Amino acid sequence: MMALRVYVSGMVQGVGYRAFTKRKAQSYGLTGWVKNLSDGRVEVFVQGDSDVVWSFLRELLDGPPAGRVDSMEVFKEVPRYEERDFTVKY
Repeated sequence: MMALRVYVSGMVQGVGYRAFTKRKAQSYGLTGWVKNLSDGRVEVFVQGDSDVVWSFLRELLDGPPAGRVDSMEVFKEVPRYEERDFTVKY
């Protein structure tokens, strides 16, 4: 199992990016969360099988139709086994 923290920049707030991320993560069977940051970015914590996580990240680059991803910063994290689902944090 691998875990990553991802910071997504671009037009990612107010365009359904969090809901898009949650749907994609759940479709892949991943756990973690997504939330908006006060600086306009979106933060994602995701964990699961390595190949599946990388496939998920490729989809996050596209985002929802109304959004636009300019960049992603990806950092390796320690898996958190208490995460049981993928949620939106507020």
